[in-house]
Amino acid sequence: MALLPYGLSRAVLFNMDPEAAHDLTIDLLARGAGTPLQWTWCHSRIDDPVTLAGLALPNRVGLAAGLDKNARAIDGLAAMGFGFVEVGTVTPLAQPGNPRPRMFRLPAAQALINRMGFNNDGLDAFVRNVRNSRFHSAPRTPDGRQRMILGLNIGKNAATPIERATDDYLIALAGVYPFADYVTVNISSPNTKNLRDLQSDAALDALLSSLMSRQGELAAEHGRQVPLFLKIAPDLDGEQVQAIADALRRHGIDGVIATNTTLSREAVAGLPHADEAGGLSGAPVREASNRVIGELRAALGAGYPIFGVGGIMSGADAVAKIEAGADAVQIYTGLIYRGPGLVGEVARALRRSRAAGAPAQAAAR
Repeated sequence: MALLPYGLSRAVLFNMDPEAAHDLTIDLLARGAGTPLQWTWCHSRIDDPVTLAGLALPNRVGLAAGLDKNARAIDGLAAMGFGFVEVGTVTPLAQPGNPRPRMFRLPAAQALINRMGFNNDGLDAFVRNVRNSRFHSAPRTPDGRQRMILGLNIGKNAATPIERATDDYLIALAGVYPFADYVTVNISSPNTKNLRDLQSDAALDALLSSLMSRQGELAAEHGRQVPLFLKIAPDLDGEQVQAIADALRRHGIDGVIATNTTLSREAVAGLPHADEAGGLSGAPVREASNRVIGELRAALGAGYPIFGVGGIMSGADAVAKIEAGADAVQIYTGLIYRGPGLVGEVARALRRSRAAGAPAQAAAR
């Protein structure tokens, strides 16, 4: 149960520099896990199970990558009631990211702009944090399921030339593979130079071919198949979405996460900080994300796992993602504006929509 209303915490956090507030939140989640402090954000998990890409999710609400880049707060995040949590993006080597300031709030639009640039402590520290989490060492439930599913999100170092990006992804994949329930390949951040070029036909084919070959080797080495997902941008036209869908099918990628942040500023024009460089998240990206999800579903057909993310600020927003074609959802900016209670609100809304007979893509699996 939550002992303190999030509005009180938000008032304090929103009076701080956005990145300082973010760092403080992660520190509290990391240090408070397993202590009485955890009860200030602890929420019971809503039961709404679904199986996607062989993953038995306790419910269909996940945390999107980016909040916990170094996997420091897995245990604290697990207490919020998520069915799955994705941490990262991690790169092979530690890197500071882009110069500060690099995160900006747009409260009038319920939005954030960030140009963090994959700032993280590197692969070795990331894996150490995952291994040291209580969640990682916790036993499975009596029916063999985990209490929560953990996704690990990988990227390339900024200093690595784009023509050698595959090398970084292969290093990161091998490093996180033994500890992940699924791995997400992030090629859609707008804050690493030329990264989105990897979404183009030839570059994407080369990357996915190498990743799937390495996935097969790692599956044989570790005795288990870890699903591989691709995270794409909302700033794609219908032809680009179709080409990506074709590549996903052709290479046997296990699922897709749609979408990352947008470069568009149409929905926030004239607001303070609207002209800052970086990716825009929150309510303004909702419609673009839903459009891409719908186009992916049309191109991929029923039964292909799609995780919808972008602009979920309420339970109704999450239901709209499912209606657009997603199987499950992830939240991030909504959590900043609404607090941990949003997790349960979304999970209950999705459970009600399923009971009422709303579209459920997973039913075909």
